Amino acid sequence: MNFGQKIKELRKKRQLTQSELAEQAGVTLRTLQRIENGEVNASFYSKRKLSEVLEFDFDENHEQEEQLFEIKLTIKNMNHFIQDLRLFLNKHWKSIALILLIFLFLSNYKEIKAGFYDGWTK
Repeated sequence: MNFGQKIKELRKKRQLTQSELAEQAGVTLRTLQRIENGEVNASFYSKRKLSEVLEFDFDENHEQEEQLFEIKLTIKNMNHFIQDLRLFLNKHWKSIALILLIFLFLSNYKEIKAGFYDGWTK
């Protein structure tokens, strides 16, 4: 259940109209309607005022739900990223190895050149 649905449910349990709740919480009627319909996310101010009137701690419960969803989404995306990376490495490992060797050679060119020169002159 999202934030707006929870507000609507608690408002109806307390037998308040949207107008009454909006007036008691100090928010506009249109804002309350949009929050209940899920059209907007409630601001911190609106959450605080609505939670005071409805006597419920929205901040704690709602933020925990969002964090759990975000963690699941992040883990899901990370798993897809790891799978894609594995497929890419399996398919292109030779090209990656060649690029790494070229990079190492170019980054150590002076040392390699000096080593060859010393080897040929002895």
